[in-house]
Amino acid sequence: MNYFSSNFKLGILGGGQLGKMLLTETRKFDIYTSVLDPSDEAPCKVGSNEFYIGDLMDYDAVYNFGKQVDVLTIEIENVNVNALEDLEKIGIKVYPSSKTLRTIQNKATQKLFYVDHNLPTAPFSRFAYTVEIEDAISNGGLNFPFVWKSAQFGYDGTGVKIVRELKDLENLPNVECITEKLIPFKNELAVIVARNPSGEIKTYPVVEMEFHPEANQVEYVICPARISAAVAKKATEVALQAAQAFNHVGLLAVEMFQTADDDIIINEVAPRPHNSGHQTIEASFTSQFEQHVRAVLDLPLGNTANKLNGIMVNLVGAEGYTGDVVYKNIETIMGMDGVTPHIYGKKQTRPFRKMGHVTIVNEDIVEARKIAECVKNSIQVITE
Repeated sequence: MNYFSSNFKLGILGGGQLGKMLLTETRKFDIYTSVLDPSDEAPCKVGSNEFYIGDLMDYDAVYNFGKQVDVLTIEIENVNVNALEDLEKIGIKVYPSSKTLRTIQNKATQKLFYVDHNLPTAPFSRFAYTVEIEDAISNGGLNFPFVWKSAQFGYDGTGVKIVRELKDLENLPNVECITEKLIPFKNELAVIVARNPSGEIKTYPVVEMEFHPEANQVEYVICPARISAAVAKKATEVALQAAQAFNHVGLLAVEMFQTADDDIIINEVAPRPHNSGHQTIEASFTSQFEQHVRAVLDLPLGNTANKLNGIMVNLVGAEGYTGDVVYKNIETIMGMDGVTPHIYGKKQTRPFRKMGHVTIVNEDIVEARKIAECVKNSIQVITE
């Protein structure tokens, strides 16, 4: 198949920042792209060859869009899986597959998949509705503290809450959910695995994530993780096992906890380019976005090694600001060595909305972390 400067068409479901960064790579290779997104102001509107507006959860919108492309991929999990399944039946290549997405979309089925495939994960219970949890607590079937997770549509800290007492259950949506035992952990780690349909598989170096204490969003992604070689090896092996269990094609970001005893357990996975891989654009020989394109088109996978140590800082809307975005002090951070801002193209900011990220590369990870702190303290995502 000739993908380059040809009639081949790659379809992308979702037009957000991940899609925008994918389009940088498709434009580099002159691969024709078609994007579907519900918003007329989606970041992908600018970089795609064709842009369509439609609801990603609507069967007809997804099916009719998918019929027009040769290979269909995603930048967001919340898409109509029935449409993808029917597209596969008429010969459209869909990566990741509808089967994989169906499992991953629901946190309860995702957790059961880990158990069925002997993949390490935290003990959990599933509930049809949040209101059922109180009964489980009163009859001794569930003990504090635990983590409540909405089974569907949770992201970036929404749909997740640590429950330490009964009143923490108040104001939670009454939806299908799971509860997980609260695991004391040393580190949150992630490994991105790339796999193509021919079965070639590669992993990126293990990253460590530092979180914002209130927003439950990643503040820093540090690559390579500051962990022992033995822990890094264990994390990589678990990530590879997960990708092979899913028979995954594309990128699979495997988020994990390093426990107090240095065991590795899977928190959750994302079957697409991921926040924990943004530093690869500047720090790696092959960015995660180029790798995703290579993987879904069954091209040889690129080198995943680091050229330099990399740290990624998320740019999120400051509290108390909603409206037309201004990146205050962006010139200051651009004057720092090894610092590259990425602006996603969202015109409106609001508290904690992901508006961009900044990559810091340096030969010394300690120095990189110091610069990252300066970046974090300098730039502000505000309004006029």
